[in-house]
Amino acid sequence: MPLFKGFFRRVWRKYKATLHYIGGITVLLLETIFWSFVPPFRRRQFFSQVYRIGVSSLPIVFLTAMFTGMVLALQSAYQMQRISAQMYIASLVALSMVRELGPVLTALVVAGRVGASITAELGTMKVTEQIDALETLATNPVKYLVVPRFLALLVVLPLLTIYADFIGILGGYIVGVFKLHISSNMYLNMTTSPLGLKDLYTGLLKSGIFAVIIAIVGCYEGFRTTGGAEGVGRSTTLSVVTSFVLIIAADCLFTALFYFIGR
Repeated sequence: MPLFKGFFRRVWRKYKATLHYIGGITVLLLETIFWSFVPPFRRRQFFSQVYRIGVSSLPIVFLTAMFTGMVLALQSAYQMQRISAQMYIASLVALSMVRELGPVLTALVVAGRVGASITAELGTMKVTEQIDALETLATNPVKYLVVPRFLALLVVLPLLTIYADFIGILGGYIVGVFKLHISSNMYLNMTTSPLGLKDLYTGLLKSGIFAVIIAIVGCYEGFRTTGGAEGVGRSTTLSVVTSFVLIIAADCLFTALFYFIGR
């Protein structure tokens, strides 16, 4: 009996901690949405975050998308060549990048780079009591710290996704034309013909959801940081892991949702 009591006690504590985490995330999201529409609007901070999140992420997104498109074309070539269907490699690469790999890989890269940076920055401010100083000066921390990062991610991540889609398709084009000897016109035609506006909108909607996840999780973990430098490292790790899991889960959910809606 004591063994079972200890087990259920641990399960109950985990359950309460999970509910507390979900509630904290939800409250922060609602506060962020509210303060996003309340003036004054801090344009300078917004554009600073756009540069830090978007422009600085271009090289790593480029490399990730380029190699993904090239590997996808090479791997699919093994099977396509067996049935003499090399021309469909272009369609496979384009649809895979626009619907799934472009939004998901871009979000994971940004979560690892930007989400960790947000948590470390806000966590350092928390343990050094800079956030408490803002409250003392009658400055709302959510308005001052979270809203610019939230809006910047909401604007920048869909743009980075479009950029990654294009670069990934370009990587597939390079392999298809110069390695697999598919004619350039045929590759371009097979790339554009299966793509529709629905495919693009699906990827952009997913990237918007991923942006919300990265911003809110990163800021929430930063705000609840305790324990000095060790706590900052712990919060940063937890922020990245949580963002990764939520991004993949949200991708699965919305992919299934779009599948049933499109039937």
